[in-house]
Amino acid sequence: MKSTQRIAALVALAALAGSSAAAFAFQPLITDDTGTQGSGGKQLELALNFDRAKSAGNLARLHALPLVYTRGLTETLDVFAGLSYARIRSGTGGGDAGGSTNPSFGAKWRFYENQAGKTSFALKPEILFPVGAGRESAGLGRGKTSGNLTLILTQEVPFGAIHINAGVGRDRYRDSSDIPDATRTRASLAPVWDLSQQWKLALDLGTESAHAQGARVRSNFLELGAIYSPGKNLDFALGILRASDDDSPGTTTHTATAGITWRFE
Repeated sequence: MKSTQRIAALVALAALAGSSAAAFAFQPLITDDTGTQGSGGKQLELALNFDRAKSAGNLARLHALPLVYTRGLTETLDVFAGLSYARIRSGTGGGDAGGSTNPSFGAKWRFYENQAGKTSFALKPEILFPVGAGRESAGLGRGKTSGNLTLILTQEVPFGAIHINAGVGRDRYRDSSDIPDATRTRASLAPVWDLSQQWKLALDLGTESAHAQGARVRSNFLELGAIYSPGKNLDFALGILRASDDDSPGTTTHTATAGITWRFE
């Protein structure tokens, strides 16, 4: 893969993974919580993500617009579907691209809740449906059906809550000779402070490891986020994230995200 194509693919795949996770999680965080919508509850999430990735002197930019619809089937079980549009600006010739990314479908099941201890656990499986060969080669998504599975812990504490995620995923590509299939593992931790009824502040930090063809690349991220809720059914979120990996050459990505979450019956 040419260096311009490589940097475009790196920023797109890393950013889209983050955008997907953030959109399906507790905006603007990558780490999810165990909360569900309740029976018959509905939720729409829309975010706008701006990414700048730098590797070996090359700079790439990506804008992503993910949209997620969630519906509560029971008090403890949600299903969700997501779509996203992304546009890559590689900064050099031949690497620009734009189009829809992997559509997704998944669920979140809160299978354990201890009200006295204020502790809960949930599982979140997710399927990523494939994109076409052209969008895969441009770095806009995976060309074969892929998926993720995340275990979520939420612990309420005096200042707010702490959320912990542990996940595994499989990325599969139509052209695996160019971009090899990879298995990803991820762990993250997010304390969230309740400053008032309207404001929350959050710190989100985590690590992810991707294994492919005997090689491994590890990346770490740190995010600062703020959430403003003018009412119980509406949230506005802002986040700033930095991620870097230990590949050779390595890639450092800075992301700014703004999102809105609307809950309704």
